[in-house]
Amino acid sequence: MISPGLITLNLEDYYDQGRRVFIDLKDHLTEGLILRERDFRTFVKTNDWSQYKDSHVAIDITSDAIVPAWAFMLVATAVSPFSKTVVKGTLEDLNKHLYTSALKNIDLTDLKDKFVIVKGCSKVPVPESAYVELCALLQPVVKSLSYGEACSKVPLFKRR
Repeated sequence: MISPGLITLNLEDYYDQGRRVFIDLKDHLTEGLILRERDFRTFVKTNDWSQYKDSHVAIDITSDAIVPAWAFMLVATAVSPFSKTVVKGTLEDLNKHLYTSALKNIDLTDLKDKFVIVKGCSKVPVPESAYVELCALLQPVVKSLSYGEACSKVPLFKRR
């Protein structure tokens, strides 16, 4: 019999379905290696940033070029008015950021002194960091914390 205080949390429920886009600065450097300020500023000024409307955007560089921080900042200032989210990093970094943001908004009051299982399998990419962050949020609140399914859970924490 499952305890009435047993709650299953599925991190998949916190996955933002929004479009994710990666902007690679390499594509806007001379030979993929050299940032020419005038050319780069022209790109930023003339690019149609509205194509990123309501998207989650990651900005990074995939070449070995050394790019100054202001280049990422300049692109961010251009895309921010259209996008939902902008991060410096990879699409994986973006996904981690989106989960961190979502987890900050969890209402923990309904979980106080409950037995909580964090579901392990999902159909969307859930970074391991999200599981760790969720544990840190839940441990001070819940009575016990497990991972997996009710029939085969792995105990993680039990308050005495």
